[in-house]
Amino acid sequence: MNSMEETAVVTDPGADRTRHPRRLRRLVGTGFIATLAAAAATTLAAALARAAGADFVVHGGETIPLSGITVVTGFFSAVGIVIAAALLRLSARPAERFVWTAMSLTAVSLIPPLLSGATTATTTALLGLHLVPAAVMIPTLTRSLGTRAG
Repeated sequence: MNSMEETAVVTDPGADRTRHPRRLRRLVGTGFIATLAAAAATTLAAALARAAGADFVVHGGETIPLSGITVVTGFFSAVGIVIAAALLRLSARPAERFVWTAMSLTAVSLIPPLLSGATTATTTALLGLHLVPAAVMIPTLTRSLGTRAG
């Protein structure tokens, strides 16, 4: 088991101190640009889904506006950046840990659309709209994380 390797990195905070701020700035900058791309792609996909017949009406007759989709995408993409930054600081293998965390959270995010009480078209669209930002953010942040030692 390689937990000793990870423990050594975590217990020696000065080991990567000179490169860490630069890597963190690069991660946050890249993450911000990816967040804008993810929000734009998700909003465009939602507009296309609406034009194709998804009404985005969920429980209680509430309609999800395109701006709501954009804001939620931006918020959770920012949460992804924070998770990636924490893993950059705390893990010997931040990219690997981020992929597992992000994929797990993406899988969990697919549950609410299934419980939304929406039409099949809207449910399908919402499921797809959860995957669009994941397809942008996860690979981008994973590449920015790379490996701590290398």
